Amino acid sequence: MSDNIIQVNQEVIHTELKDLVRNSVEEALNAMLDAEADRLVNADRYAREEGRKGYRSGHYDRSFTTASGEVNLRMPKLKGLTFETSIIER
Repeated sequence: MSDNIIQVNQEVIHTELKDLVRNSVEEALNAMLDAEADRLVNADRYAREEGRKGYRSGHYDRSFTTASGEVNLRMPKLKGLTFETSIIER
């Protein structure tokens, strides 16, 4: 039985968990930014809607520092509208 000893490296676990949280936060924030842009434009991405208020015009990258590290946000650019997010305060 003494041959089955498992050693846990807490530093590796801490780093992996921190990366997992950072990636989850990054994905969630980017999804929220996309949803907010869809709501402002009044149409889904690539959709042809009659009530459309504007158009997507790509995105620009922005870094945002969290407790888990720096995340990369893809800030939507819009034509015909100004994108001011309510998710992240300036």
